[in-house]
Amino acid sequence: MAKAGKKITASREGIDRKKLYTLDEAVQLIKDGAKSKFDETVEVAMNLGVDPRHADQMVRGVCALPNGSGRGARVAVFAKGDKADEAKAAGADIVGAEDLMEEVQSGKIDFDKCIATPDMMPLVGRLGKVLGPRNLMPNPKVGTVTPDVAEAVKAAKGGAVEFRVEKAGVLQAGVGKASFSAEQISQNITAFVDSVQKAKPTGAKGNYIKRVSISSTMGPGVKIDPSSLSSEG
Repeated sequence: MAKAGKKITASREGIDRKKLYTLDEAVQLIKDGAKSKFDETVEVAMNLGVDPRHADQMVRGVCALPNGSGRGARVAVFAKGDKADEAKAAGADIVGAEDLMEEVQSGKIDFDKCIATPDMMPLVGRLGKVLGPRNLMPNPKVGTVTPDVAEAVKAAKGGAVEFRVEKAGVLQAGVGKASFSAEQISQNITAFVDSVQKAKPTGAKGNYIKRVSISSTMGPGVKIDPSSLSSEG
């Protein structure tokens, strides 16, 4: 416990919890504080001026991170025939239809992303209670229900990150690894905030992006001045 305490204390050195840092300053602080033996994930947290209980204030979308997420996602695809072949050729880890549905129903979920062709949705719809709580349910709004399964698989493998605002207007996502260069992390964060800005719902009034902070898996949060992010508006 003492050793963990020292690491946490060390990771917080030089960070003013009340200060708003520029994006570049915040990224460097996160990189300097990521002292774990494993490659920590860099996470962004945003407080949005929305109430997701109202349909016209729901924020949901997907962002293709320019430098990838650094996480090798396992991708499952519900497809048949030529589309199944396309998914396999694009690098999908699991491809199936009724057989895959039975696996999922039995509790075997060995994937991080789930994609389906439109004709498979009546089948996949039966899995809502299993996939929904895990945020794995395919959805056309984020490009995971599509006839172009090859492109969707490549996007999922290449670091496309889905986002969805939670209660109290909080949105969180992993946007890279601490081993990435500062420039790569900054580019990923800027792209992510851009995507959230573009997903601004019609019902959002007033200040949309209220607060932004970043952290590594084991490190403290660092607040970012929204004005240092080009997407703030």
